[in-house]
This record gives sequence, structure tokens and C-alpha cells, in this order.
Amino acid sequence: MIATILHKGETYRLDFFKPIDISMPLHTGAQCASAWYVPPMQIQPVRMGNWVGDVNAGGSVNFRTITFNPHGNGTHTECVGHISKEPYSINKTFQRFAFIAELVTLLPQPMPNGDFVITAAQLKQALSECKNTEAVIIRTLSNSPQKLVAQYSNTNPPYIEKEAIDVLNECEVEHLLIDMPSIDKEIDGGQLAAHHAFWNYPENPQHHKTITELIYVPNSVTDGTYFLHFQIAPFEIDASPAKPVLYKIL
Repeated sequence: MIATILHKGETYRLDFFKPIDISMPLHTGAQCASAWYVPPMQIQPVRMGNWVGDVNAGGSVNFRTITFNPHGNGTHTECVGHISKEPYSINKTFQRFAFIAELVTLLPQPMPNGDFVITAAQLKQALSECKNTEAVIIRTLSNSPQKLVAQYSNTNPPYIEKEAIDVLNECEVEHLLIDMPSIDKEIDGGQLAAHHAFWNYPENPQHHKTITELIYVPNSVTDGTYFLHFQIAPFEIDASPAKPVLYKIL
């Protein structure tokens, strides 16, 4: 289905029958990406007396309880409530769910301390023209399907330096997506400098902005401008499992 959209004075043509899902499948077991030392997602049938919510175990329906952590198990979108004292909700963050996004592929740079980071210089070059760019999607190299099953806890994954966040803020980027478990260093003494800079918290909290982590963008998807659609669960909490979907602009 080809659709024409007028947005901020620009016209975009999209094929809504060709979505590009950049979320990670969320399932039980160790072969599912995770971080922050949380156990894998668990799915258990409800049991009440002799009744069980599992058709294969004799139940009339499948009726299961799911236990997971949105930050540590799979793709998730978070709002400023992730770092604030105030209880901001991801369910109340979005006023709309569709945005113009720029997909960029970057190789994290080695630092003297052994870390690998996305730098301000890299983002300045990648976003030399940030007109109408409401969202930025960062795919890091290398980019093998191993990311779909990576266990990131205690591995010090690549992250984004605070100065690079300043570049995004200068471009008025509202939504940041990355294929790492966090935009901040795994162990940083609780500073979360990149999170604080992106949301300008606590000085002037940006309630409309979001961060999405643990995405996966296949190598077959080329860098460029896309139409991005967010799908989240309506949780009244700081973060939700997410299914960001891209549409190529024709």
C-alpha cells in the first residue's frame, strides 16, 4: 500500500506493506539478548487447584503469566522517568507514534581507558544535515546476528559520550535508538551522563523525548532516512517493551 504523507512541509511516499522490524524477539531461555544481570524472561501457566492454563497439559486454554524486566530483557523504549524522582510514564510520553528518522552506522572508537564509544565527531559527520530529523537510529559495528543472543552483563559494551548527546540536542532530536543495552557506560558510578544530557534532567526535563535500546538493524537495511513507527505496551511505568518499525521512503 503506497501512501503519501505531508510532514513539516515535506512530502514522503511510503509503502506500508513493507515494514522493517528493528526489534529483538523476546523469548525465554538464555538464547535471548539480555543485560543488567537480570534472568531470562519467564512464562508460566497459571495453576488454580486442578486447573492449568496450558492446553498441552490438559487445560482448556493457554493462560500464562510473564515475568521480565523491560530494561534488561530485549528491545525497550524509556522516558525521563527512568532517571527521575518524579514518576513519569512511558504510556503518557508519546503524543504521536510516527517520526522521520535517520539511520546511521558507526564504529565505536577506542578510548585510552579501554572503552569503546560513539563520539561527537562521528555524529557531527553523520548528521551534517539534520533538517526534520526527529529520531536517530544508531547501528554499531560489527553487526552480526550474534547481537540477538548477546549476554551483555559485565562486558562493558560500547556507549555514547556525553558530548555526542549534545550534538543530538543541537539537532533537536527527540528519539534516540541504539543497538546497545545503554547509551551510558555499564559501570559509571551511577552518573548516567548521556541519559541526563539527552533529557536535560533535572534542570529542564524533556518529557516528550525517548531512548530505545537493544534494537537490531539487519545489515540488509541501508543507512538513510526512514519513516519510524513506535509500538509499545501501555504500561504506566518508565519503560516498555518496544517494537520500532521502519518504512523506506520511496
